[in-house]
Amino acid sequence: MLAASGPLLCAVLAAAPAGAATSGAGLYLTGAGSGHGVGMSQYGAAGYALHGVGYQQILRDYYSGTTLGHISPDRTVTVLLRPRGSAVFSGASAIKGAAKKLNPLSTYSVAAAGTRLRVLQAGTPVGVFNAPLQVGGPGPLKLIGLGSYRGGFVFRPSPSGTGVMTVNDVGLDDYVRGVVTAEMPSSWPAQALDAQAVAARTYAITSRAIGTNFDVYDTTRSQMYLGVKGETTSGNTAVAATSGQVVEYAGAPVVTYFFSSSGGQTESVQNVFGLAPAAWLVGRVDPYDDALNNPYHRWKLNFSLQAAQKRLGKLVEGSLVGIKVLQRGVSPRIMKARVVGTKGSVSVTGVQLREALATPSTWMSFTTVSSHGVHTSTTPGATTTLPTTTGTGTTTDPTGGGGLGGSLERVALAIDRVIGRLRVPATRYAVTGSVFPADPGARVTVQFNAGDAWGSVASGPVTASGHYSIDVADPGSYRVRYAGTTGPDITVG
Repeated sequence: MLAASGPLLCAVLAAAPAGAATSGAGLYLTGAGSGHGVGMSQYGAAGYALHGVGYQQILRDYYSGTTLGHISPDRTVTVLLRPRGSAVFSGASAIKGAAKKLNPLSTYSVAAAGTRLRVLQAGTPVGVFNAPLQVGGPGPLKLIGLGSYRGGFVFRPSPSGTGVMTVNDVGLDDYVRGVVTAEMPSSWPAQALDAQAVAARTYAITSRAIGTNFDVYDTTRSQMYLGVKGETTSGNTAVAATSGQVVEYAGAPVVTYFFSSSGGQTESVQNVFGLAPAAWLVGRVDPYDDALNNPYHRWKLNFSLQAAQKRLGKLVEGSLVGIKVLQRGVSPRIMKARVVGTKGSVSVTGVQLREALATPSTWMSFTTVSSHGVHTSTTPGATTTLPTTTGTGTTTDPTGGGGLGGSLERVALAIDRVIGRLRVPATRYAVTGSVFPADPGARVTVQFNAGDAWGSVASGPVTASGHYSIDVADPGSYRVRYAGTTGPDITVG
């Protein structure tokens, strides 16, 4: 017994070694829609068309109180193709206002010569001309490195002083042919394409780019324009079916903003662009935006807290805690929010958050969840004890109080009594962490991964400051769910 008692006591008293545990923290976003949210939703227009609604009604629904008017389809639009750099073209037969003829089969280059422009053919000077220099031909012109375009090209020395500015001067309906299926898939319903054609035509004549040398950009800064390579049979059909038609309010064409997906509700223009309210650009329910398996109707994005802070940059003071929404528009799109850090908070707009986090839209909600696996092995168990020896043994001392046998028995009984009083330390585990923003009375649910699926095993309250601590029975993989958000996977060991 003496030989066995030493190792047994050591095993009882030693603390169990700490196991592996991990932590995680993330910013979890849920959102809806894609784009600025003002005017016509393209997915929504497709949904209307699939429900048998004609393009005239689609436009009336998205642009409240408007009617369709008509202007000349040959009216010209000027589109910026290149703000600077090289200008090499072919397909032209004439320079406007000059007697010099060009060969449509030849390639020419244009270079700035002070305030004038020099034209060369294969390095040979053709002449020096006043700006702007406008060229045209019997068919589409080709701008080397970019594509072919109907109408003519207008060249000027670049205002930036580097190379030549190239602008496409093109008839309105020819311009719209290069826009419709650059903005909307050519396979979409015909009535949606018709609505897109009218909206694009109206936008082209009512929106003005910053600058005096052109009307619109060829990118989403205005609307996508690809020239001849953007034309398709279905797009050309839509342009022909709506030739010259524009959206009017009170008898005049008005700006017709459009975008990809509304998430089910559009937004009023003043809440997005900071412009004066416009009666035809008011937020409204968009019933069919989930058409065609729209991937933007509802979406989720997750960032580690470190990655989110890097994206937000100077908008975070200290370490990122989370983002709290302060004001939403007619739709749930964010107008004002606060980025909360450990050293203060910064007020931001929804547009700022969208740009920093590269989200599809400003319709979004934020939840920060942090979780930690906690392993405690020094807390005594509540009832656990070791069994004791109760036998009296045998003695060779007739008095019962002396001799070797009696001494051994007394030592053994003393050891039994010490061991019997000891409680075995119990290993305990917990999942702790915090959430932001914390809702009063909210709870978190702890889930355990049994190997093939996650299951809920415990729940507990969240404090006013957003913290939680929930005991769990076993080591393993855990995560928490809070307000519909699933936090990071962690290990409790």
